[in-house]
Amino acid sequence: MDEREAVMSDVEVIRAGGVLEVTLNRPAKKNALTNSMYRALNIALREAEHDPAIGAVLIGGAGGVFSAGNDIGDFVAAVQGGEMVGADFVRKIAAFSKPLVAAVDGLAVGIGCTMLLHCDLVYATPESRFSLPFVDLGLLPEAGASLLLPRRVGMARASAWLLAGESFGADEALAAGLLNATVAKDALMATAREKAAQLAAKPRTALMAARKFLRGDKEEVLARIEAELDAFHRALASPEARAALTAFLNKGK
Repeated sequence: MDEREAVMSDVEVIRAGGVLEVTLNRPAKKNALTNSMYRALNIALREAEHDPAIGAVLIGGAGGVFSAGNDIGDFVAAVQGGEMVGADFVRKIAAFSKPLVAAVDGLAVGIGCTMLLHCDLVYATPESRFSLPFVDLGLLPEAGASLLLPRRVGMARASAWLLAGESFGADEALAAGLLNATVAKDALMATAREKAAQLAAKPRTALMAARKFLRGDKEEVLARIEAELDAFHRALASPEARAALTAFLNKGK
């Protein structure tokens, strides 16, 4: 039996043979990401990158939710404090060299959706829903979504999702090519674990080289991420973004 070592927190990290399982574990807040969670994710990716025993990383969410995106209250506080750890996570997941598998159950909003563009295999329950509400918050897309999403799903769908802010279900995500398959809730994690283990067991050098060719020019993606981040930060200072974020916080109260 594979040895599993777990650290319980808002991000649970479990080593299962050649796979590092990373679970967003803040279900009471719909796994909304905080700065501390981003730090934990950055550490997990860094350790997986440099650990020769790890061949793949599996990302999931606890409590029937993948991630509702950024925790807006924590996000606003981080911006005011000049600390944007989420930007480091975006860079790390884009530059990550080993296979990434995602298991999506429930909501995948904002970064919870755009991070999937950097995953090699994505499985989701039929009930899952996806949303990219950046423009509605007076902000811009991140994680290279403005480059990667139209390439993946076409300009029409990318415009509907990114500009019009239309949410979409698992069936549309599958048809568009964002998902590899939809899987029943009770089989999701077993399926994702099996696929991640299969990847981790393959000849490592050939696997990573093939992945590098498949994913294309990493520098182009990283350059787009930096351009998006610059525009994102400038948008944060705009009156419309401040008004939208304040309205969101007040609605939560």
